[in-house]
Amino acid sequence: MTDTTPRPATERSRPAAETTAHHGPKPSLNAPETRGHTTIADTVAEKIAGMATREVPGIHNLGSGMARTIGGVRERMPGGQPSITRGVHVEVGEHEAAVDLDVVVDYGYPITDVAADVRTSVIAAVERMTGLDVIEVNVAVDDVDLGDEDEADDSEQRVE
Repeated sequence: MTDTTPRPATERSRPAAETTAHHGPKPSLNAPETRGHTTIADTVAEKIAGMATREVPGIHNLGSGMARTIGGVRERMPGGQPSITRGVHVEVGEHEAAVDLDVVVDYGYPITDVAADVRTSVIAAVERMTGLDVIEVNVAVDDVDLGDEDEADDSEQRVE
């Protein structure tokens, strides 16, 4: 039986000018970083901003009152994990990002200094990891953590 399927030309059957290999980049192609488009999801930038915020001394927690309450319940459930993005909202554009944070500051820390440190940390992390320009970081301080609020002073009991 004879095979009648046409086959592509092999290296041996091509003329010598066609078999010469090109070494190095092809002159008609652009640099690798210009070939294609990279998009970064809002949630990716939110995770980066959330981690950078939690690393700042004086930050007790993230999220507004209701979000912290629901998040605390969710974390206590079997298999529940803390939400890195609770209290973090990031809008990502093509070249820029804007960050909004809801934070709880530990008592005793100067709030303006903590907010400035948060801005510095978030801007550095998001710009380094995503390449986006962070145009603003808005910090809303929703609460101050007083430490052990639940512990009552046992030395002054009114009723025995």
